[in-house]
Amino acid sequence: MINVDRLIFEYPNLRALDEVSFYIPQGSITALVGPNGAGKTTLLRCMAALEQPVSGDIRINNIDVLEHPRECHRIIGYLSDFFGLYDRLTVRQCLHYVARAQGIAEEDCAAAIARVSKGLHITDRLDVLAGTLSRGLRQRVAIAQAIIHSPRVVLLDEPASGLDPEARHELAELFLELQQQGMTLLVSSHILAELEAYSTDMLVLREGKIIEQVTIKAHAHAQDFKLVLASPVENLATLLQQIDKIKLLKNEYNQTVLLQVQGDSLQQHELLKNLLAQNLPVCEFAKITSNLQDTYLETIRHRS
Repeated sequence: MINVDRLIFEYPNLRALDEVSFYIPQGSITALVGPNGAGKTTLLRCMAALEQPVSGDIRINNIDVLEHPRECHRIIGYLSDFFGLYDRLTVRQCLHYVARAQGIAEEDCAAAIARVSKGLHITDRLDVLAGTLSRGLRQRVAIAQAIIHSPRVVLLDEPASGLDPEARHELAELFLELQQQGMTLLVSSHILAELEAYSTDMLVLREGKIIEQVTIKAHAHAQDFKLVLASPVENLATLLQQIDKIKLLKNEYNQTVLLQVQGDSLQQHELLKNLLAQNLPVCEFAKITSNLQDTYLETIRHRS
């Protein structure tokens, strides 16, 4: 869905993006992370055809963003970190204006407004002036404007900024719903715990360069487990390799091993029964869990 190839963007005396290349598959939710000044906002603005890079290529749904920006705008939803609303218009009028600007027919505007308002829980604010809304409600209206035309790709720069915990939870559910509708999302945020709730991939940007692209939830059918024995078993690796639907990842002193286990919880139960049936002195068999922050910090450490 998204292809960026050797993208370079420069400010006076600063190369903000340096040979940035990556690919994002359709239907994914990619977390764009990195320290302040890494180039995240600049990258999103280039992808939204709001900035002109020095060189490079950006294609979204096979459309050349730099050559055909207006055509690309029809399939993109973009939320800037610093967004603006027409304060003297009601929320309904703000949404109606954007809907018409995005080419939605007049007779279809009411349905589009009702749809996004329900998803973002602002139905009761449609006739309120935008200028009287709190920061959190303004954020919801801005997101509604970004997705009112049901874009194929949604680019969001700090979308949860100013939202309370309940609203952030609702936002995560909305993003998952958009993904189920076939949309591809690229979300920049510093709140890694929030991104973890819905992201399938992570793109790490540092000093204008992509230093890592990690798939977070590609193997929903496989889980990593830690197996610890009460005492070493000399032929442990051989025994484990004979068991179907497991992969030996690491073996420490024939006593502590890391396994990748295929299948659901019932099959994991059968595996444990199999291990015990072979008289292995199992004292620990536990799923290994890691979060987005751990993955990000590990990436940064390895690249430092």
